[in-house]
Amino acid sequence: MSPRPAVSPRDWSSHPAYIHPDYKSTHLRGPTRPLIPLKDTLRQLRAPVYGHDSIGALDHDLTRNAMKNGAPLGERIIVTGRVLDERGRPVRHALIEVWQANAAGRYVHKVDQHDAPLDPNFLGAGRCLTDNDGRYRFLTVKPGAYPWGNHPNAWRPNHIHFSLFGEYFASRLVTQMYFPGDPLLAHDPIFQGTPAGARDRLVSRFTLDVTEPGFALGYEFDIVLRGADETPMETKR
Repeated sequence: MSPRPAVSPRDWSSHPAYIHPDYKSTHLRGPTRPLIPLKDTLRQLRAPVYGHDSIGALDHDLTRNAMKNGAPLGERIIVTGRVLDERGRPVRHALIEVWQANAAGRYVHKVDQHDAPLDPNFLGAGRCLTDNDGRYRFLTVKPGAYPWGNHPNAWRPNHIHFSLFGEYFASRLVTQMYFPGDPLLAHDPIFQGTPAGARDRLVSRFTLDVTEPGFALGYEFDIVLRGADETPMETKR
């Protein structure tokens, strides 16, 4: 068996803490005891977890993958980017899953009782595999802000959740993508809980190169897995 390639250590100073004083629910779910290392036999589980045949033709298109009687309401957007390692090399065939609120700021979930309309043509979930250049691409609608009860008059900024899987199930990483110029970022304890020097890595970039005329605005969001520019993740150590 060939030796594992050497990788740089994670920059833990770029990631938010498990328990953040201003983010109240972390006090209930953040671990307070040392984590238990997984045995190699489980940590290195490689198959079967998912495969190319499990990705549907419309899984990446949230504007069509749940249509019943028309297109979903809201501002159409394209979200694309690359998944890169610490040396800027593409990470190929990584599974990316996304989930988000609809344009009115509501999730399709029984726990979400926000007094905002559900969209019968929008599920708010999608997935795709990165290509040989490490690139992914989703079509969706811009998610709305929503109240979340963390503190008085608390509203979450517009955001999309990202989950990434590598070669085995235990390699999962989770993060959030925000939008440029959102005034709620300054008031959001989840975003503010990320170390100041790394917060901008969570904000996407608007670009006309991705925008499609007459159809949708384009945003780029690259995800770097390790190194000096690594993307802050919710799954820390």
